[in-house]
Amino acid sequence: MTRWYPPPSRPIRVADGIKARSTRGAIAKTWWSRRFIEVLEGFGLGNRLQRGRSYARQGQVLAMEVSAGQVTAEVQGSRAKPYRVRIGTTAYGKADWTQIEQLLVENAWYTAALLSGEMPEDIEDVFTSAGLALFPASPRDLSLDCSCPDSAVPCKHLAAVFYLLAESFDEDPFAILAWRGRERDVLLANLQAARANVTAADHAQASWRPLEDCLESFFTVQSAVQLPAPPVTSSTLLLDQLPETGLAIRGHPIAELLRPVYGALEAS
Repeated sequence: MTRWYPPPSRPIRVADGIKARSTRGAIAKTWWSRRFIEVLEGFGLGNRLQRGRSYARQGQVLAMEVSAGQVTAEVQGSRAKPYRVRIGTTAYGKADWTQIEQLLVENAWYTAALLSGEMPEDIEDVFTSAGLALFPASPRDLSLDCSCPDSAVPCKHLAAVFYLLAESFDEDPFAILAWRGRERDVLLANLQAARANVTAADHAQASWRPLEDCLESFFTVQSAVQLPAPPVTSSTLLLDQLPETGLAIRGHPIAELLRPVYGALEAS
C-alpha cells in the first residue's frame, strides 16, 4: 500500500519583499559576513540554512530590523499571515564596550580602519582579549524563534533571515556591532574622543619633563642653529633708491655715471 503524503506547501509570493542581492552561489561576500555564515555552518546548521536560500532570493522576507541583542523579521510563508521571526544573541553592556573600545584605541590601526568604515580582519582577537565574542561562539549563544508550525530549527523562515542578515553585514559591517549592543555613531564618537585623549597625553608626556631631570643639558645646544642667509641684492640698488638730485655732468645724471662703478665693485 502506497502511503499518501500531502503536496509540499508553496509560499505566497510577494511583490515588495526584501530580496537577496545574490542570485546564485554564496550569498556572503565580505570576510565578516562569510565568517558569520561559517560560524552558523559550524554549529551543524548548514543543511538547514540551505532551505531558506530560495526564500531570501525570492523576496519572501517582508521586513527585517537589527537592534541590540536581536533581529526581528516578518516572513511570508504559505499561510496568509506572515510569520514572525526573532534571532536573539547577547548584547554587551556599557562596561564590556568600554573595555572593547579601550583595546581598539590602543592600536591606531583599528581606530583608523573603523573610522574609515572598514572592519579590521583581526577584530575578533580584540573581543577575545576582552573575554567576549564578536560572532556567536556556540548554538547556546543564539535564541531562535519563528511563529510557523515547522518543528525544524532553524526553519526555512529563520534561515532566510540569516542569509539576509549576512548580506546586511556586507552592506554595513557596523550592523554586527549594533547587534552586539553598540551603534555605529556612538562607537565612532567614543573612539574619536578616546584617541584624542591618548594623543594629547602622549604629546604632553613627550613635551614636558621636570626641570631637575634635565639640568645637565638645559644650557646645551640641542642642535645646530640654522641662521638665514642675508638676501642677495644688486649693488646698484642704492642708486635706484636715490632721490632726484638734479646733479649732472655734461648733461648726464650723476646716478647714471656712478652705475658702472658700482657694477665693477660687485664683480670684483
